[in-house]
Amino acid sequence: MEWKLFADLAEVAGTRRVTVDLDGESTVGDALDALLERRPALAARVLDDDGHLREHINVLRNGENVFTDEGLETTVGDGDELALFPPVSGG
Repeated sequence: MEWKLFADLAEVAGTRRVTVDLDGESTVGDALDALLERRPALAARVLDDDGHLREHINVLRNGENVFTDEGLETTVGDGDELALFPPVSGG
């Protein structure tokens, strides 16, 4: 499974794409844990002091915000693409 990282998250991770391996039925949360194992520097940027995902971090599964589904409990499959990005503002 592949994560796409955007903006400063890609800079912190040192890459825009990170492949993670998951066993059996997995969730977005499992995939996030695997990502943070591979790129531990991201943890400080995406997790709060209690280890929860920061409110302003956006997570997509196949282009859809996971929080319109089951959040980090949304199930994922081998072919899914996950994306992680900070808030985007513009004017």
